[in-house]
Amino acid sequence: MSPVWYRVHRVRRETHDVVTLELTPPEGAPPCSPEPGQFNMLYVFGTGEVPISISSLPSDRGELVHTVRGVGAVTNKLIALQRGDVVGVRGPFGRPWPVGELRGRDVVVVTGGIGLAPLRPVLQHLLAHRKTFGHVSLLYGARTPYDLLYRNELLAWRDSREIDVEWTVDRSSGVWNGNVGVVTRLISRATFDPERVTAFVCGPEIMIKYAIEALRNRGMATSNCYVSMERNMKCAVGFCGHCQYGPTFMCKDGPVFRFDHIEPLFQIREL
Repeated sequence: MSPVWYRVHRVRRETHDVVTLELTPPEGAPPCSPEPGQFNMLYVFGTGEVPISISSLPSDRGELVHTVRGVGAVTNKLIALQRGDVVGVRGPFGRPWPVGELRGRDVVVVTGGIGLAPLRPVLQHLLAHRKTFGHVSLLYGARTPYDLLYRNELLAWRDSREIDVEWTVDRSSGVWNGNVGVVTRLISRATFDPERVTAFVCGPEIMIKYAIEALRNRGMATSNCYVSMERNMKCAVGFCGHCQYGPTFMCKDGPVFRFDHIEPLFQIREL
């Protein structure tokens, strides 16, 4: 429950309201070895704390990477941090993406907006062990060309030809000549075998709904679809009840769920 004080080593601005923070642990701090899909609670002194997904595989030096969008009091303070500032860290928490179950399978990653951040460690893992998996596709959507995250990595992943990478935007500008439209439209032309594919989906719940529908139309079973349901987490240990989702808690039972396990809850409006 007590935070460990990490120091900001590097701040990289992704968009006008999103930054990536690289945090260095204090000397002698207990090791933090998060799995892809887990999150930490980040605490800004005098303001509060928020759950933020870990957006990179752990390093040998114990550094943590978090990509943060400024949408409230705490996150706006986080994106204003400078090199040398300190941040309280609790974690890691939550159920990770089941990357250990992917051997020999095709993988399709569908994500929108800031949802790429918790899936970035998955993509790093897939690329680090590329020969272990079948066909890998990343389908990524953003609101505008200026909201695309990790631009250099997207280009590097695409150019490597190790994975198929497609991105789209909801609204284009005069300088944009790429795909325009919602990300779920890309699913119809993605390459995968529906009998041996696993899908990871992260984004707004309306996007998840239509992504699952499009994957099902391609012949996928929802038992092979995993979704991240990050919302309303406050304490991260199941005490406060803010993230209760039916009989489950996002922080303890998620944020990653196999979709068929929560499908009945997902159909209930305003739950």
